[in-house]
Amino acid sequence: MLERQLLLRRVERPAAEVIEHLVGVQAQEPRDPYVALWSRIDGFRPEELEELIVGHEAVRTGLTRGTIHLFTARDALALRPALASVPERVFRSGSPFGRRLGKVDVDEIVAAGRALVEEEPRTRAQLRALLGERWPERDTEAMAAAVGYLLPLVQIPPRGLWSRSGQATLTTLEAWLGRPLGSDPSPDRAVIRYLAAFGPASTKDVAAWSGLTGVREIVERLRGDLRTFRDENGVELFDLPDAPLPDPETPAPVRFLPEYDNVFLSHADRSRIGDPGDRPRLGFADNRFFKLVLVGGFLRAAWRVEDGDVHVKPARRLSKRAAAALEAEGRRLARFLDGGEVRILPT
Repeated sequence: MLERQLLLRRVERPAAEVIEHLVGVQAQEPRDPYVALWSRIDGFRPEELEELIVGHEAVRTGLTRGTIHLFTARDALALRPALASVPERVFRSGSPFGRRLGKVDVDEIVAAGRALVEEEPRTRAQLRALLGERWPERDTEAMAAAVGYLLPLVQIPPRGLWSRSGQATLTTLEAWLGRPLGSDPSPDRAVIRYLAAFGPASTKDVAAWSGLTGVREIVERLRGDLRTFRDENGVELFDLPDAPLPDPETPAPVRFLPEYDNVFLSHADRSRIGDPGDRPRLGFADNRFFKLVLVGGFLRAAWRVEDGDVHVKPARRLSKRAAAALEAEGRRLARFLDGGEVRILPT
């Protein structure tokens, strides 16, 4: 997975190419895609990604798992039909909003929402107010949620820029890009892309990444074109036949990951890169740390920016060599962010 995720060595590749290779980058926090690409691309410049976003070549949209990711425009258009069932299911059964709307004509609400955000980009607050004017007896929050889940919306710049940001202001993917969605609703290609970026992986892993149901049936359709393995617990893993399998002894450098990086969230079994016993020491108990650090290929520290400095908290005592590598990479990250210092906190 570290090889597939470009975390064994930085690559000299364009940012758009890397975003597509990763099948999108987590973007719930506006600056996170920049850190994700900095950790993977040699000499990455934030201006390169800003240009993609401003130039309508990369977009912030909710696709995999229904959360905000950064995709290339081409991938967003192609993947939305394949993954559209995910936000629809979340809206109708995985959130309270579908129930709160009751028996209203949801399609009518969504059509009205499309007209509003395509007339001009709107914030969620503006969308709620305008929908409320039309349906004053209805739950405005639930109506806006229906539009957000059931339409392919994008957050337009300046949201998500490095040099500045702004409120999440929304329009449809088609209106922003001036192109229609792809015509293939099959999720098969998305699963193949996932295996290229995260495999070998189980069917539960695929489901954890995508939010899709019926993954076993999808993988069975593809089985003839896939390579299979068994993990230490006997679970069947699927992979592409020509995907790289580095030597297990390949050194893994220190890498700082942004909040919610897919390396951590895209497998059902997260013990492959972290010890569950370290979770409290990484801040999961008090929500103070969620940005994580790979040391030797495993999650061994957490980090955050405080008063302009990068604060790093190891989950356990590190060797002198690992501690030195952690501090050196932390200094590079601090320079990339705002030019602050790196501060290693006691375990």
